Amino acid sequence: MTDVTTASPPPGSPAPTRERLIRAAASLFREKGYAGTGLAELLAAAEAPKGSLYHHFPNGKSDLALAASTWASDQMLALIDAAFGPAPNFPAGAKTVCYKLAKLFDKQGRWSGCPVSATLFAGPENDAFRQHAADLCESWIAATARQAHRLGLPRAEARAAAENFYILLQGGWQLARVRRDSDVIRGLHTQMQMQKTD
Repeated sequence: MTDVTTASPPPGSPAPTRERLIRAAASLFREKGYAGTGLAELLAAAEAPKGSLYHHFPNGKSDLALAASTWASDQMLALIDAAFGPAPNFPAGAKTVCYKLAKLFDKQGRWSGCPVSATLFAGPENDAFRQHAADLCESWIAATARQAHRLGLPRAEARAAAENFYILLQGGWQLARVRRDSDVIRGLHTQMQMQKTD
């Protein structure tokens, strides 16, 4: 499975500077959070001069954070489509998302945060970061609700199922980090089924 939080260039070709900066930011913000990542560390990880950062991202670290979180969100949207596309029903698609994210959790070393929340919620207290976080999370819910509706759920039920799924995912990811156990994420789809029968 592709790591949905760290970009990678095509094999055998160096990534452009902008992409290297985004890749480094996505990785470092995921591991250390926005505040815990220094500018020098970002530049070193991206192998980029300071002037390149401001050429591509005029407001520096904050613009880079927005770009990195957008990139990570786009990868999540691709994962949603890949998981639900071949699924016969919503529970099967949700199970595939959980398994893919559990695999990613193991690959990352079991301590990293959600790339969007680690970047935007721990970033500067400003409206741009809050709104961007809201827009990205809404895009995940909307994409999942579209898939749920396509798989037969009425629109209102599809929306509720999608919101519930992401509430479970965010909480499950945090509990998995505490326990360092990806089985928490792998089993989240069963929580959805249990709630439906209650």
